[in-house]
Amino acid sequence: MALAFILSPLLVLAVGALLLMLAESLSKPHRRGGLALGATMVFAAAFAFSIGVWLYGVEDVADRQLLAPWLVIDRFTIFFDALLCLGGVLASLLAGGYLPEHDLERGEFYSLLLFSTIGAMMVAAAGDALIVFLGLETMSIGAYAMTAFRRTSPRSAEGALKYFLLGAFAAALLLYGFALLYGATGHTDLAGIGEAVKRGGDKTPMIVIALVLVLVGLVFKISAVPFHMWTPDAYEGAPTPATTYMAAVVKAGAFAMLLRVMLTCFGDKASMSWGAGWPPALAWIAVLTMTVANLVAGQQESVKRMLAYSSIAHAGYLLVGVVSTMHSQQQGSASVLFYLLTYTVSTAGAFGALILCGSRGAESVTYEDLAGIGRRHPPAALAFSLFLVSLAGLPPTAGFFGKWFVFRAAIDSGFYALTVIAFMNSVIGVYYYLRVMVFMYMREPAAGAPVAIPMRSGYVTAALLLSAILVILLGIVPSQSLDMAVKAASIFGG
Repeated sequence: MALAFILSPLLVLAVGALLLMLAESLSKPHRRGGLALGATMVFAAAFAFSIGVWLYGVEDVADRQLLAPWLVIDRFTIFFDALLCLGGVLASLLAGGYLPEHDLERGEFYSLLLFSTIGAMMVAAAGDALIVFLGLETMSIGAYAMTAFRRTSPRSAEGALKYFLLGAFAAALLLYGFALLYGATGHTDLAGIGEAVKRGGDKTPMIVIALVLVLVGLVFKISAVPFHMWTPDAYEGAPTPATTYMAAVVKAGAFAMLLRVMLTCFGDKASMSWGAGWPPALAWIAVLTMTVANLVAGQQESVKRMLAYSSIAHAGYLLVGVVSTMHSQQQGSASVLFYLLTYTVSTAGAFGALILCGSRGAESVTYEDLAGIGRRHPPAALAFSLFLVSLAGLPPTAGFFGKWFVFRAAIDSGFYALTVIAFMNSVIGVYYYLRVMVFMYMREPAAGAPVAIPMRSGYVTAALLLSAILVILLGIVPSQSLDMAVKAASIFGG
């Protein structure tokens, strides 16, 4: 019974996805509006069970060892279960308003959301390389399908094809890296690989090659430079709720996988040394990711594409926290977990506000489309402004404390130059966020130019209200959420 309880978030999503598929197959096409509410309720139930398991505590459940080494159910897993389900709630609500408005209402979208989230939860709980790969592919295949969901759009098909081809290549590299690790260590479980890597031996060159391959596969999934080229096209081509899901849930799952694999398999002193380990490689990738993404984002005319590059830049900030685990695994990991929480609610809110600002045939795509919307639709503009301020990292929003704790972890670990570069990039990012606000409040549409007409949707409004409440609460009282992140990161030690 206790084992079923600690697995309840995963089981709820699995059963809910199957029931949703059944409901979709039995319902008539014009009566599928309730599927969004059904998906939202499934995600909310899984979130509630995650909180219940957290409060109950998994440490005293002896039966959880029966799942080892395939699944590791600990506070790190439960934290991500709750975070992924929260992102799923927001994506489902946004889809409930967006898909009918743009004549894309098809029930399989919500099943894809649920099954893809199951894959992300498997990745967060994976204790074996085989489960990592199965979870990764389950998560990715759903994302590929959602990217191509707008079937008549060449841009959507192009983005999905790029995402699929490059994703398959990265998955092959990751799998090949795990195969080399198995050849060098004789283990597929992550803990066994970690112990063998720590002992070293005469197979060190093979382990180094495996480390490089695994790292490349993982970095691709978080869309970091130079493995980011698929991201803008996939994010722009996908329906905006799918973009929201990829930017929030898929990215959170990818960072859960990165932390779990790197700190379990390659968490020894030699692998994490600055002279011959992986932290300096990730530090350079972080610098490239932040700098390139911010510079390119400022040159975009599409707001959606700008937010895509913004998502890439945030991956760079998160990598700063990952690099900080070199000196303090718990503090660095906790900063990443808390940042992911603030980033999820902020980015979901930003994409949701973009959805609200445009209706069918008058969608908000470019900066010019948003000109004057602050006067025409003050609530939508106010919501968009709040989430942009949070993404920029300005107080008193959640984004400020997200960046503050990541930068604090980097400073405490002695990475002063990296922190300065991250801070300077954060200042650069303020420019293109404020540019949106300038167009909304200080510009008027040119004569004859297309004008975005805001839509009305209870689903989208509910998602924005929930995101706004969380952004403000996490900005005013972040301590409780940060404490949860610290407890979740305690599995990695000091």
